[in-house]
Amino acid sequence: MAKVVTFGEIMLRLSTPGQKRFVQSDQFDVVYGGGEANVAVSLSSFGHDAYFVTKLPKHEIGQSAVNALTRFQVKPDFIARGGDRVGIYYLETGASMRASKVIYDRAGSAIALAEPKDFDFDAIFKGASWFHWSGITPAISKSAAELTRLALIAAKKAGATISVDLNYRKKLWTPEQAQTVMRPLMQYVDICIGNEEDAELVLGFKPKHTDVSSGKLEVDSYKDIFKAMKDTFGFKMVATTLRASYSATKNGWSALLYDGVNFYQSKQYTIEPIIDRVGGGDSFSAGLIHGLLSYDPQHAIEFAVAASALKHTIPGDFNQVTIQEVEALAQGDQSGRVQR
Repeated sequence: MAKVVTFGEIMLRLSTPGQKRFVQSDQFDVVYGGGEANVAVSLSSFGHDAYFVTKLPKHEIGQSAVNALTRFQVKPDFIARGGDRVGIYYLETGASMRASKVIYDRAGSAIALAEPKDFDFDAIFKGASWFHWSGITPAISKSAAELTRLALIAAKKAGATISVDLNYRKKLWTPEQAQTVMRPLMQYVDICIGNEEDAELVLGFKPKHTDVSSGKLEVDSYKDIFKAMKDTFGFKMVATTLRASYSATKNGWSALLYDGVNFYQSKQYTIEPIIDRVGGGDSFSAGLIHGLLSYDPQHAIEFAVAASALKHTIPGDFNQVTIQEVEALAQGDQSGRVQR
């Protein structure tokens, strides 16, 4: 299996039990998660040597975050230690027509204040086959954006395939800020992953006739922007999840992949009820990375969608599934029967 590196922030997640609202709850469930950390956990579960790179405080909460990763055999060799804070986010899980809600408390976190001297990127990427990052990391702070740029340079120098999940977060920056930072970084990217909102707000490409909130998706509209994105930035592949949101607890879920010649569309799953959709996109990215390292493009996109569909049924940020479970779903077993 491959050496895969991801870089970003792992946060302490405090979520209300069940579907309680913030103002109702007098306790929180505690887990850890974050875009690139979630990808690393999935890839480790699929058998790859997954290294997550970040900076965490030396105190017990920082160590608890490291332990959450090593529990799933993610390699912590390049995690820098220092700083004062682990970023926090609060999650209120929605239901039916009530949307989920996230509140961030991450300003001044260790990774937001990290410096180039904290990381030896040449050593980190030695022997790496793949580097994955997301648009969340450069949105954290100016220094995190610079670290992302330096990581991309080192990954490209090492010959790693580079993928990005555009992952726009409106609570972290504006579309103008995102495009100013992100568009120049696309020169390093081989595989671009992003939904319809990400493509518009991060890169300035908008699909026509697509309204995710209506539950209707016009797949052909994506084909035009995929071609434009590839022509503009030179991507080898472009992929997107296709989420039809009927409610907070019922979604249609599929995906599209373009390799510059052919479009590959997955089968669609109806996910109901959704247990936890946080990390759904990250589990898709991880599934696609594994799929492209292991299979042909059609098989890869089917694997990615099946993996991420399963994530919606699992509480927490991490997608705790095996290759065998993903393949069983991809091959058509949606029965949910007890495995004895």
